[in-house]
Amino acid sequence: MTSSRSVAAHSSTAPSPGTPPRNGPSPLRRSLVAANIGGAIEWFDWNVYAVFAPFFAARFFHTTNALSALLSTLAVFAVGFLMRPLGSALFGRLADRRGRKVSLTVSITLAAAGGLLIAVTPGYDTIGVAASVLLLVARMAQGVAHGGEVGASYTYVAEIAPPARRGLWSSTSYVSVTIGTMAATGLGALLSSVLTDAQLHTWGWRIPFALGALFALYSIYLRRSLAESAAFDAVTPPRETTPRPGRTTLALLWRHRRPALLSMGLTIGGTVGFYTWVVFAPGYAVSAKGMSPTSALVAGLLAQCVFLIALPVAGHLSDRFGRKPVYHVCAIGYVILPFPLDWMVRGAFWQLLVAMSIALTVMAFSSSIIGVFFAELFPTEIRATGVGVPYSVAVALFGGSAPYLNTWLSGMGLHAAFTGYLVALSAVSVVCLRLLPETRGRELS
Repeated sequence: MTSSRSVAAHSSTAPSPGTPPRNGPSPLRRSLVAANIGGAIEWFDWNVYAVFAPFFAARFFHTTNALSALLSTLAVFAVGFLMRPLGSALFGRLADRRGRKVSLTVSITLAAAGGLLIAVTPGYDTIGVAASVLLLVARMAQGVAHGGEVGASYTYVAEIAPPARRGLWSSTSYVSVTIGTMAATGLGALLSSVLTDAQLHTWGWRIPFALGALFALYSIYLRRSLAESAAFDAVTPPRETTPRPGRTTLALLWRHRRPALLSMGLTIGGTVGFYTWVVFAPGYAVSAKGMSPTSALVAGLLAQCVFLIALPVAGHLSDRFGRKPVYHVCAIGYVILPFPLDWMVRGAFWQLLVAMSIALTVMAFSSSIIGVFFAELFPTEIRATGVGVPYSVAVALFGGSAPYLNTWLSGMGLHAAFTGYLVALSAVSVVCLRLLPETRGRELS
């Protein structure tokens, strides 16, 4: 295992952080791969819940039991997202006090425990309301882990990257997000094709959660050998045995409130756009435009392939031209494009594919660099917290509610109102972007 002090030798005074040795692969490149594999697995775990919820909901909840019905609502619609800011605060402080490696290893362990608990928990017909409670606890654990993953992983990748390629390296974080999301969707399609509906409802839905826990064990092994970032090793604040996420975190965020608030405002347009076009659009094409579910699923997967290609391209452009010019493409794009893209979706496969591909290509110009942009706004001693908490709060308040608000308004014939809401939030993001400084080339140590 590479020691943290040996990695610290890769400072900007010698080779740049992450510069590969001439005679072999860089330990930091291996750390990059390990960090992103863990991110993909966490996003796989996060999304299989949504993909397979229709199959297991009846196994855990009983509509005639008031407590179970309440827990069902909390588990399915709210708890996972609401726990993410808490996870960002807890794991952000852990990363800032004890190291990025520690935080990343603990977060994937917690995510694995949540997925495994879902896989093995007996149904409502066996243990009653306890099944609903255990599912709720598992979803809370996943939410905390998912929130903790964001700040630590974005910070870690930005800190180990070569300064001149920081945008490109950081784009791999969202590549892992997309791969995890696509894997969950693809596994859902595969199991639906090889298992009967009865088998899926009885035991088939447990397979993806068990696989996620198994993959997470491998990720834990990889993350234990992560090389700590040189930027973290370069500062030596008094590190506590146990992080204090309460007043300490709030005080630090208040001290850096301007970048924290502006980064939150910068996030809201993009997160609503992401959940609109990745999560909501295929289902809307089926329910409102009459498209077949299979066609909508294939269109969504192909559009996400386009997204995968666009992410590193946008990250590379940010290294050449700056973070703000690249981010403007998405922020302004989502002010101009939502109504034309909505109009384009009329029920044909190619229409949804083209609309989603355009929407996600534009989205890549923010998603690819959001981690590095935010990491470059904060000093090392609060970087993971400063990246994670504002981002997770914005996603919990605006991103998590977006599909449900869109569904509710569309059900009343007011889909255009939600599109206007997206445009307004994107306009707020444009204003926040104009108020933020250009950060390309900033020293992170």
